[in-house]
Amino acid sequence: MEIEVRAALTSDGTVDITTVGARSGQRRRTEIWFLHLGGRVFITGTPGRRNWYANLLENERLTFHLKESTIADLPARAVRVTDPGLRRWVFEQPHRWVDWYRSQVSLDELVRSSPMVEVIFLEDQ
Repeated sequence: MEIEVRAALTSDGTVDITTVGARSGQRRRTEIWFLHLGGRVFITGTPGRRNWYANLLENERLTFHLKESTIADLPARAVRVTDPGLRRWVFEQPHRWVDWYRSQVSLDELVRSSPMVEVIFLEDQ
């Protein structure tokens, strides 16, 4: 992975992701926040239905579009995060987006009900 891409993953916060619609089969591009924590990348949100999440549960492949400090389209796959300990760890980390999520709903509710995936970049496999 290029130096600029690695730097963007640690400093940027907003990306676009392209998923395949769970029902339509059409490509969908969505702007979303991401979390870079301990060398890992997560996408999450507050509890509730999310189209991006439904799409990734149906088809784990996505394109992760960096667009802030550098421009890059990264092929990836999404791994659903179900382990309560890992989910809690994500929501306990100091991060600007985690702080916002925790201001919206309790930590226990985030751990129990938030959509969450870990992004695995395909070139890293």
